[in-house]
Amino acid sequence: MKFSGEIAVAAPREAVFAKLQDIRFFASCIDGVRDLTPLDGRRFDAVLETRVAYMTFKFKVNVELTEVVSPELIAAKIEGAPMGLVGRLTATSSTRLIAAGDHTTIQYEIDSALTGKLGSIGQPVLKAKARDMEKQFAKNLGAAFATAQGAA
Repeated sequence: MKFSGEIAVAAPREAVFAKLQDIRFFASCIDGVRDLTPLDGRRFDAVLETRVAYMTFKFKVNVELTEVVSPELIAAKIEGAPMGLVGRLTATSSTRLIAAGDHTTIQYEIDSALTGKLGSIGQPVLKAKARDMEKQFAKNLGAAFATAQGAA
């Protein structure tokens, strides 16, 4: 499954890049991420719990930053497995930050694959869940920058 989109953030590109580099901040914008453990400066383990249709799934994931070009690009590779099910999650992501005055446009592309029982649920259900997660991430990210600007 491939996903792409844009998120507008009311903050300068350098500030957005700095915040997205903070793995704890980034993870806080994704609902269901917990037990985040940095392994080194480029690799992290975490648990992602999410609900798809009427089922709840937990994934043990490993994230590796594969390319970081300040302040414009962050690319990552994600691998993991659902806990309690046979299967595998693999994904790559590429995020570009484009300056637009005092705002930033985040352009992203994600290419993911699920195998096993979870993969058999069907692409439409999983794609809808991914879009829900995207909307929540954008909302959380926007709220974090609005709070930071209000405090300044």
